[in-house]
Amino acid sequence: MAADEAKLKHLELIQSVISRLAGNSFSMKGWSIPLVAALMALAAKDANERYAAVALLPALCFWGLDAYYLRQERLYRKLYNAVNLNSTFGNPPAPIPSLSMNTLPVEPLVKSCVRIIFSKSVFWLHAPILVAVVAVTTYASTH
Repeated sequence: MAADEAKLKHLELIQSVISRLAGNSFSMKGWSIPLVAALMALAAKDANERYAAVALLPALCFWGLDAYYLRQERLYRKLYNAVNLNSTFGNPPAPIPSLSMNTLPVEPLVKSCVRIIFSKSVFWLHAPILVAVVAVTTYASTH
């Protein structure tokens, strides 16, 4: 019975990390839009391309952070599944150690951060923001 309790505690720990990472990803989306929109509004109001150009930095940072958190979330989901199914990894194959939060054994199962940047859930939020920033920068620099 102790092994089952340890496995349950391990799964609970992993699930709490997944929940925090999902919250962080949601937070990145929640901060990205208003911050970039405020900088672009200043740029459009004053026709100052510097404000719009400054908006590029947070837009790109939020895009990268969102992809990072999504990748970490996917790694922990794979770890959760591996622990739940008693999967083995490595050479020679070994199970995930009890209460281990190391995602290294499951890393080959998850796309790289660069590939996640272009995944549907990340790209279709952040790419339009970036396009809008470039459009406002171009508009402000020509007027």
